[in-house]
Amino acid sequence: MSTLKLTLLQQPLAWLDGPANLRHFDTLLSELDGRDVIILPEMFTTGFAMEAAESALPEEEVRAWLQAQARACHALVGGSAAVRTPEGAANRFLLAEPGGRVHHYDKRHLFRMAGEHQHYRAGTRREIVEWRGWRILPQVCYDLRFPVWSRCHQDYDLAIYVANWPAPRAAHWQTLLAARAIENQCYVAGCNRVGEDGNGHPYRGDSVIHDPQGVRLAEAAPATPAVLHADLSLEQLQAYRQAFPAWMDQDNFLRLD
Repeated sequence: MSTLKLTLLQQPLAWLDGPANLRHFDTLLSELDGRDVIILPEMFTTGFAMEAAESALPEEEVRAWLQAQARACHALVGGSAAVRTPEGAANRFLLAEPGGRVHHYDKRHLFRMAGEHQHYRAGTRREIVEWRGWRILPQVCYDLRFPVWSRCHQDYDLAIYVANWPAPRAAHWQTLLAARAIENQCYVAGCNRVGEDGNGHPYRGDSVIHDPQGVRLAEAAPATPAVLHADLSLEQLQAYRQAFPAWMDQDNFLRLD
């Protein structure tokens, strides 16, 4: 498939209320049709809470909900959730296919300024999801600040960042998303929440989809719930990489995975 129809759901999140959040997204997803990938924000069942893993919905329930949504929408559906694992709590990006398969990536860089590293364990590997001819790299919020981790080795076409990125650092969010697209010569999507969380932190959203040259294909109005759509072209991506092969001169950083 040369065209990928991508949708981001920039929405408020009910604080530590999994059932309420799922009901909200049930309504939004029921109105979507003909999309290939649909993305929800970081910790979409709880908001970005350090205690989320202790009170969050069980991972099996979140997976089953995502699988049902993927079947209904005939799309890859995902977002991150706080989950409990035998090794400890994780901020886990789950991506469900219509056929039932669920991919996952555990957030590598934990936001120490909020103490996330004291409540969750860091992921140790990248995950690249192959879907309808596209290669997709899932990332979570603070990962955006660390370009070596998301360096493209001609192994993905689209990077997706889900976030609870607060309003005071909105300029960082906007600048870094464009930078990741330009330096990796790939499409980049950032899906952020809006509203205020249970700790009183405000979120502007500023969800956006960039093409490989950093041009904004679609952007959401700040501080407003939005459903953001863009159609991505694999042919245009490949043509740009061939015409301007900067990737051939990139430094050979050591990868951790």
